[in-house]
Amino acid sequence: MSIFRTKNLDDMVAASKAPGGLSKVLGPFDLILMGIGAIVGTGIFVLTGTGALTAGPALTISFIVAAIACGFAALCYAEFASSVPVAGSIYTYSYATLGELVAWMIGWDLLLEYGLATSAVSVGWSGYFQSLMAGFGLKLPVELTAAPGALPGVATWFNLPALLIMLALTAMLSLGVRESARVNNVMVAIKIGVVLLFIAVGAGHVKPENWQPYAPFGVTGIMSAAALVFFAFIGFDAVTSAAEEVKRPERDLPIGIIGSLAACAVLYVIVSAIMTGIVPYKEFLGVDHPVSLALKYAGENWVAGFVDLGAILGMTTVILVMAYGQTRIIFAMSRDGLLPKKLSAIHPKHHTPFFATWVVGLLFGLIAALVPLNVLTELINIGTLAAFSLVSVAVIILRKKRPDLHRAFRCPGVPVVPALAVIMCVVLMSFLTLFTWIAFGIWLVIGLVVYFGYARQRSLLHVAAA
Repeated sequence: MSIFRTKNLDDMVAASKAPGGLSKVLGPFDLILMGIGAIVGTGIFVLTGTGALTAGPALTISFIVAAIACGFAALCYAEFASSVPVAGSIYTYSYATLGELVAWMIGWDLLLEYGLATSAVSVGWSGYFQSLMAGFGLKLPVELTAAPGALPGVATWFNLPALLIMLALTAMLSLGVRESARVNNVMVAIKIGVVLLFIAVGAGHVKPENWQPYAPFGVTGIMSAAALVFFAFIGFDAVTSAAEEVKRPERDLPIGIIGSLAACAVLYVIVSAIMTGIVPYKEFLGVDHPVSLALKYAGENWVAGFVDLGAILGMTTVILVMAYGQTRIIFAMSRDGLLPKKLSAIHPKHHTPFFATWVVGLLFGLIAALVPLNVLTELINIGTLAAFSLVSVAVIILRKKRPDLHRAFRCPGVPVVPALAVIMCVVLMSFLTLFTWIAFGIWLVIGLVVYFGYARQRSLLHVAAA
């Protein structure tokens, strides 16, 4: 059936190397910092507090569970990215293995995941930025501080800082990937320094009695928190979207994917252990700055100010990398004819998908300004878990269909490791709310309507076969 037609892998790789395409300027150091830039942000600076309320001090176990699930998926991503270094991430891999309809649906899913991730983190960025401004005696009109309905009992119209940070980073991305990578690298170095400062200062204030009881809500609490803090690891997959702009993808992409995930997992576990050792977990109720709260609790107010700065920089890099990843997926889908051709147009001077970058920035900047944070977060998690499950299945299928394909990196333990990735992702999905499942289902139904009403007839494979 035409909806299951697949793209030729060799043709895809050849097209990615054609003149006039994306510039190949990224190395392994850029990719590791890109992954860390996408991962260390809202998860460590905001969600640790919410996770502690759900799991108690056993939040450390929740982070380990989420990291293992991501680790299995990361091994699958690394095999694909090194073998098929083409823009589009799991969308591209699915097109080559599972067929056009599946590829379209996962691409549609990724538009939701990456887009809402930029919006959600922009909202978190706005909160920390306003807190920093207040420290200097500066305040915005309350109507411009949050989305409508975000603050109970307060009339708010628009989250102006969230929109402005999206537009500023969109402008940066539109001007070139090399320039964006350099800015990202500097900000990542600073925020990692801030996290290490928290660890060095906070470790001396830990009171082991705060870890008792360690798991007050049992396995259910640990797994529910794991499903929530899974959001903290979203981002390493954005590294794969850079595949077409990497100098030596067969070597550098696996290093970037696995290296960034491993580094962040270690940091998350240490930070959550110290944080819950300083502050009794019940004290995090209603707190959106748990790391700086822990330092204030310990009397280290001078470090808390640095943490607020680190949080702002951390969230800035997350927005930057996730917006970058989304534009490359849109670019790939447009190049295949499934989205309007204008979205894959390359700027002659900046060598970026200029128009697509601004569409993403404006659309999801407005969503950040108008939609409350709690509505955004779980939708991102379910979309990501679905994508991770699919890439794991695709690795098994490609091993069967193309055993001759050169694989610079091979996922170990196939099919066991990919199967474990699917199982863990599905288990985590089962702990998400019914509202999240319903909203996700509605989004997928809209995707099917768009595919059969527009994309299927305009697909380049369809046109070639006609």
